[in-house]
Amino acid sequence: MKKTVLILLSMYCFISCKKDQKKTIAFVPTTVTTFEQQANSKVIKKQPNFILIVADDLGFGDLSMNGSLQIKTPNIDRLAKTGVNFTEGYVSSAVCSPSRAGFITGRNQVEFGHDNNLGGNQPGFDGQFLGLPIEQKTIADRLKKLGYVNGLIGKWHLGYLPQFHPLKRGFDEFWGYTGGGHDYFTSNPTAKKGYKVPLQSNYKTPDPITYITDDVGNESVDFIKRHKNEPYFLFASFNAPHAPMQATEDDLKIYTHIKNKKRRTYAAMVHRLDVNVGKIIDAVRASEQEDNTLIVFISDNGGPVFYNASNNAPYNGQKGILLEGGIHVPYILNWHNTLPSGATYTKPVSSLDFAATFIELAGGTVKKEDQLDGVNLIPFVLNQTVKSPHNILKWKFTISSAIRKGNWKLISIPDRLPMLYNLSTDKSEQNNVALKNIEITSDLLKRLGTWEVGLQHPVFLEGAVWKKNQLSLYDKKYALTQPK
Repeated sequence: MKKTVLILLSMYCFISCKKDQKKTIAFVPTTVTTFEQQANSKVIKKQPNFILIVADDLGFGDLSMNGSLQIKTPNIDRLAKTGVNFTEGYVSSAVCSPSRAGFITGRNQVEFGHDNNLGGNQPGFDGQFLGLPIEQKTIADRLKKLGYVNGLIGKWHLGYLPQFHPLKRGFDEFWGYTGGGHDYFTSNPTAKKGYKVPLQSNYKTPDPITYITDDVGNESVDFIKRHKNEPYFLFASFNAPHAPMQATEDDLKIYTHIKNKKRRTYAAMVHRLDVNVGKIIDAVRASEQEDNTLIVFISDNGGPVFYNASNNAPYNGQKGILLEGGIHVPYILNWHNTLPSGATYTKPVSSLDFAATFIELAGGTVKKEDQLDGVNLIPFVLNQTVKSPHNILKWKFTISSAIRKGNWKLISIPDRLPMLYNLSTDKSEQNNVALKNIEITSDLLKRLGTWEVGLQHPVFLEGAVWKKNQLSLYDKKYALTQPK
């Protein structure tokens, strides 16, 4: 019976996709099956591979699939056209390090004190705690126990000291750098910190940098080739299009029609990111593992509009704040012949869902004591449940906190009354209706405040100057349409 239901679901998805390549997944009540039941019905024949591709500081509106009129991203678009595009996809923080702490653990990072970005240690704090708390298990830790080989290629940004190193956090192979960014063309063999530190690797002597986006792509391809005969988790952690703003001359020539120099450089950097996403997709196909590999694509946060000339249209705000432009990101799942092709999923999901999804697909069990905040998304995508993955989503980042319940989203910051938006009619967050909806405002404030006062104290802080900077970003004007 269960096998018949799953076959009918697959036929439904296939037929619906053919009718409308931009279809929205409809929800019909069916039986939810476990990994073992799916495996027994031969829907999943063996443990799938997982590839998590993360862009750095990518603007939501800077993919052609999201309406960009300037930048063409055919390979990222290909993932969505042959997979599932989650239009309400969020990360758990508006900046790099806490966002990564969230999705690599599956827990809202402020629950364990990772509320700030990684910077220099502040007075009163022990520098030995400056990183992802060592008692927190990563996706790699959990998959390792299930027989996976785990590789991180590129950026880490979850701690510089030895106890935080990725090779001590479940990863078997690491090629990259532990900081928050890197020069795209070169490194300095004597540098101890900054964007020119030497690359690290535990399985080879790193070659000289060509262009680091290409190098991350090429190393990711090599990982796929080496491990095609065993279950693997690849975290392909790109630097692009994070600062410094550096692009190749060939890529800059493609975008000579863009007059603004920074925007032109940014577009060229996104182009090169897309090229390397294409390399990864092609490597999976060449390894004959396409039917057994779940590929995920996100950005770690919204684009920092004033720093890298990104565009988050149609969303207001940017990296560093909890308006949609800071946390609403491109979010794609692609699994050939398992997930529907060309589908759109329209209910809110979080990057915190990756851990639970990977663990359960790998044959593991998520237990209550794991305290994961995410859920396995596959039953939702396959229409095996009518429920929503999340009724409520909550965020906190230094001075800001926010909550989304249904289509209502409330943001609280220190220097003004709460901001309440109905995202179903105001996705660009232009009309604060808090005073017109006092009961909703009060309810969301109570829920948010009750959560906040129960949070652990931050285990480290970034410099106080960033708090003032973040507050000022709420008063900036942001482009809500695409540049031509």
